[in-house]
Amino acid sequence: MTTSDLLRQRAQALGMYGLLANWGEFAAAPWLSQLLEAEEAERARRSLERRIRNAKTGRFKPMADFDWAWPESIDRQLVEELFTFSFLDEPANVVLVGPNGVGKSMIAKNLAHQALLRGTTVLFTTASAMLNDLAGQDSAAGLQRRLRRYCRPQLLVLDEVGYLSYNNRHADLLFEVVTRRYEERPILLTTNKVFRDWGETFPNAACVVTLIDRLVHRSEILTIKGESYRLKEAQERAEAKVRRRRKRDA
Repeated sequence: MTTSDLLRQRAQALGMYGLLANWGEFAAAPWLSQLLEAEEAERARRSLERRIRNAKTGRFKPMADFDWAWPESIDRQLVEELFTFSFLDEPANVVLVGPNGVGKSMIAKNLAHQALLRGTTVLFTTASAMLNDLAGQDSAAGLQRRLRRYCRPQLLVLDEVGYLSYNNRHADLLFEVVTRRYEERPILLTTNKVFRDWGETFPNAACVVTLIDRLVHRSEILTIKGESYRLKEAQERAEAKVRRRRKRDA
């Protein structure tokens, strides 16, 4: 394949039909390759901006700020392996389990952001926001549209499963999302409850056992143990204020 053929393929991929219609005139132009590179770079930039905007990850601390010494127990090797994104290629779900404040959401948001940089489409949402959104649809057509919103992205990040209790309707809707994405598009989920306690989150829901079974089939499960890092930071801030007052009043 000649250089001209390769350039023409790139122009076709970019949909530059005016250029293609006059290819004989421009094929040998010395600036053609630079033009295509500039167009490709600009489209990549706009695509990334759009995907970041649609992902709705919000603000978060980078993994460089993660205090690995703070948790009582965390599999750092598994965390680093997750950032290779082999779970996207498999695909496999990822479940981060641990009490409040140990860094589950921080890890999840960093994974979501790095996935975006790799070209993956991502949607980040809390479990309560998604389930209330789906339950609030007043027509079958409206529900199907909203289900597509949560099933379309290549990676769905569900944060804070287990912090609230839900009725059977919410459990059925989560089951529907998990089933539609099952073995095709992974879910990254954070929860403060081990699976045996999910009955407290979805009391009397008949689908819980099957829901868990489909989540954990081909999954990576990271369990983090420890006290809340946010509580530690709050205590340190309070102690720093006391020291400043004492120094000022001395």
